[in-house]
Amino acid sequence: MRKMIRWLTLRASPQLGEQRRRRLDLGSEPLPYPLYAIGDVHGCLDLLKRAEAVIADDMRRLGRPGLIVLLGDYVDRGPASAQVLEHLSSPSALGLKRVTLCGNHDDLFLRFLERPDAYMHWLEMGGDKTLASYGVDLQHLNLRRKGSGASLRHVLQEAVPETHRSFLMDLPVSLKAGQVLFVHAGVAPAIPIEEQRDEDMMWIRGAFLKQGPELPHLIVVHGHTPQEDPDYGIGRIGIDTGAVYSGKLTVLRIDGEEISILQ
Repeated sequence: MRKMIRWLTLRASPQLGEQRRRRLDLGSEPLPYPLYAIGDVHGCLDLLKRAEAVIADDMRRLGRPGLIVLLGDYVDRGPASAQVLEHLSSPSALGLKRVTLCGNHDDLFLRFLERPDAYMHWLEMGGDKTLASYGVDLQHLNLRRKGSGASLRHVLQEAVPETHRSFLMDLPVSLKAGQVLFVHAGVAPAIPIEEQRDEDMMWIRGAFLKQGPELPHLIVVHGHTPQEDPDYGIGRIGIDTGAVYSGKLTVLRIDGEEISILQ
């Protein structure tokens, strides 16, 4: 897996005074229903639908409905980013309840839609595959020509539905349920949750992966850093198993004090 994936550490470069994304909190008590976390989708609609079917079957077996938490990175690299966003921005055909968190790729895609000239590096992170899923052919756009940014912005306005833009804008950055925090990348160690930066929650790797959250009694469930199998660290569980490369989209279930991998 590590040989297949090149980690890019480009940042979104937030502007001064930017509004933070929402942080959801379901309270400090354990929930009476199971939570299901899904790792990074990256344009793999078939794997997402299969994961949701597995979850629906598990709910039927348990005889209790649950809540699905998707950890972000719905776009880029895979073949069906537009279709994934359409799927997630529509009511579930299986009657599933979802919370969709924001990943760094989702945040960059939104920034690119608003200011393509400033975020052209997103194309190198698999954004070209996302645009292709919307029918945008970059080979026919001369992006080096002066004023190409305005032309591309017009093309994007025509190609990307407003419902997809609204979906990306409204994505929260985290969900806390009891002593479990769901987030795309992780948290800066030893920093209280309310003081965490959106950028760290969507981008962090090094310190968090080595040290864990360093927050008492907190388990962080995250994606962002692909591994061959779910990665159990200090105070954290990583479930990005590189779906677009491996064909494996991991589903983790938390039911009370029981934590298990469904697939």
